[in-house]
Amino acid sequence: MSDTTANLDMPYILPSQAQKHVTHNEALQILDAITQLTVTATLTAPPSDPQEGSCFAIATSATGIWSARDGKLAFRQDGGWIYITPREGWRGWFLAEDRLRIHDGSAWQVFDAIGTPAKIGINATADLTNRLSLSSAASLFNHDGYGHQIKVNKAASGETASLLFQSGFSGRAEMGLAGNDEFSVKVSPDGSSWASALIITGQGQVRMPQRPLVRATRGGGVVTPSSGSQTGFATLSVNQGGFALGASVAGGGNRLIVPVSAAYLVCLGVEANPAGAFTVSVKVNGTTTIASINDNDAATAGYGNTTIGLALLAAGDWLTLEHTGSTPLDFGYDKTELTVVML
Repeated sequence: MSDTTANLDMPYILPSQAQKHVTHNEALQILDAITQLTVTATLTAPPSDPQEGSCFAIATSATGIWSARDGKLAFRQDGGWIYITPREGWRGWFLAEDRLRIHDGSAWQVFDAIGTPAKIGINATADLTNRLSLSSAASLFNHDGYGHQIKVNKAASGETASLLFQSGFSGRAEMGLAGNDEFSVKVSPDGSSWASALIITGQGQVRMPQRPLVRATRGGGVVTPSSGSQTGFATLSVNQGGFALGASVAGGGNRLIVPVSAAYLVCLGVEANPAGAFTVSVKVNGTTTIASINDNDAATAGYGNTTIGLALLAAGDWLTLEHTGSTPLDFGYDKTELTVVML
């Protein structure tokens, strides 16, 4: 039988051995050194004034009395050193580094409880698409002294780096760099059809592709509407965000249908050949006036005027022009027309 234990090399007390207490105490010293192993520091030479019971990891190229003992543990006991060879799997807390290390059979390696796993789930199940998955009432990303950044990187301009907001795991809004390097905000009513609500170029220009705006006219050149009649629109020379033509109007053209409830800037332009006093008004649902042009000068030829108003309109409201007097109006682009823009 061997004189020492297999794992810790502690000496056995042998039959008929003299001074058995010496052997016993030597085994206790080894246990005292490596049980709950704490390593004060990793050094190449002994410290000048080591404390009793302190333990050091001997680094490579050791000098002095530690020479040729690279990789061993040096345990201070009774004014001398006990040298212990660590084995694979031993764990030690390294005080100078404030971290746990595990011996791999040749050196002490930093113990990383997390490491680099393929996926991590925190109160949730992760998969190879959502490699980090978290279920929580909230998440906090705090600063470590000053500020804090959350970085979302993509491989190339044509890829996507964004934040996706879902309802029942179905997309409803997305913000970021989607397919190019312009920052955009997109929304969806169902998770499949998407519309860009806001786009900001790299130079800082802002576009709102879904913002309701329209430039509408009846067209048809010079027309003299009957006094008290209402006319609609036939041509939408500029149209964005859902404005549409609705039911026909008795005086010609169609109603202009408002797509979204909001505040709107309303601009009415009139090109007239006055034959007397006249008024052109913008009516909501055929009753409420939100902008108008009045003129009493019957001597001015080629009369042009513009008025701007602000109105709260509801989705589904419809707009027409109401006329008083009998004055020829020139309907067309940049002539008699209506411009409406959601604010």
